[in-house]
Amino acid sequence: MSIPQSGGGPIERHEQLAEYLADGCKPKQDWRIGTEHEKFGYCKDTLKPIPYDGPRSVRAVLEGLRDAHGWAPVEEGGNLIGLEKDGANVSLEPGGQLELSGAPLETIHETCDEVNEHLREVKDVADKVGVGFIGLGAAPIWRHEDMPLMPKGRYKLMDSYMQKVGTMGTTMMRRTCTVQVNLDFASEADMVQKLRVAIALQPVATALFANSPFLDGKPNGHKSWRSRVWRDLDADRTGMVPFVFEDGFGFERWVEYALDVPMYFVYRDGRYVDALGQSFRDFLKGELPALPGEKPQLSDWADHLTTLFPEARIKKFIEMRGADGGPWRRLCALPAFWVGLMYDQGALDAAWDLVKDWDAETREALRVAASEQGLQAEVGSVRMHDLAREVVAIADAGLNARACPGAGGMVPDETHFLNALRDSIQTGQVPADELLQRYNGDWNGDLSRIYGDFSY
Repeated sequence: MSIPQSGGGPIERHEQLAEYLADGCKPKQDWRIGTEHEKFGYCKDTLKPIPYDGPRSVRAVLEGLRDAHGWAPVEEGGNLIGLEKDGANVSLEPGGQLELSGAPLETIHETCDEVNEHLREVKDVADKVGVGFIGLGAAPIWRHEDMPLMPKGRYKLMDSYMQKVGTMGTTMMRRTCTVQVNLDFASEADMVQKLRVAIALQPVATALFANSPFLDGKPNGHKSWRSRVWRDLDADRTGMVPFVFEDGFGFERWVEYALDVPMYFVYRDGRYVDALGQSFRDFLKGELPALPGEKPQLSDWADHLTTLFPEARIKKFIEMRGADGGPWRRLCALPAFWVGLMYDQGALDAAWDLVKDWDAETREALRVAASEQGLQAEVGSVRMHDLAREVVAIADAGLNARACPGAGGMVPDETHFLNALRDSIQTGQVPADELLQRYNGDWNGDLSRIYGDFSY
């Protein structure tokens, strides 16, 4: 989850809210790729989740990265809660999941190199303290009470609020992991087309990257339990945001949506002020109960935007949020999938042609079916396996058109990063299917085997 935002000055005009989003518009030559991924840490001898503090802990890993690999510390309330280096940061999810938020980079070759270097650094430190890391969409065995809440003020407030809305908020916080990619837009019209394609095709990403078929030590009946969790978390801030497909949608309509989402907090002087359930509209008028008489800064607006959790969202970029955390190979496949669809106009138009006639009910039904059945999902005349085949082919064409070479020119383009997805298209199997086969096969129902066989 996001770190506190800073800068921007006071909000004096309503128009500044949409202008903040519009400031993200960039010419195509300045478009970048930002990849984020989360992973679960565990103690190798007990297979229990790592605590925040102690010799085998989140803090020990952060300290190791700081001391051995040149990361600068980020602290809150005297606690080490993150790291920064070269435009990237390492942060903590609520249950101790370790997240890399990568620097904005030009090619998938670069972002994949960044992911690889990060995982090598993490493994170097983790091996020294007896810790392992694994990429899954949901913690397969650990219970809620096994997962420690990290010492961040934001999480303490969210944890309290999540227990009052929906039923799965605290499960999301402690027991799920994702991989995401952040992409740029050139204009409001470009943002609208990209966001519509992103929302409509997020279920395809959910199906292809489904990797959370276990919870509480047994199969849960879904290919992506992480996706299932998001369907019953907080209706005010999650979902397929159907208004994105309405005529006239743009930055101002997103502002109105965000203003209707209840607040979590205001960040002041290094601490999180409880504003749970309060209104940013009241804040704009100086009538926020948490800070009476005070009006917001643009940094407060930026913070508030990070508390919206639809399947794709806009800040000063578009964030794709539909995929489970997963194996090393798929951490590079997700940016390849979305960059191929979004960063070539021909590919983007072809993707839009696939989905432009779907109604809100179809999009939502695909979201549900993808979480339950993966590539075997069917909604009306739409077969997920066939749809995924078409979408991956469009992404491949988009990457081919980009023609961004890597390895000093030895690799002509970025299309090989889709190989993991091509394998799934060929076999009809996604990571969740392999996990279930292993569970019912050579693991003989012993889910503890997952750590030895699937850790980084």
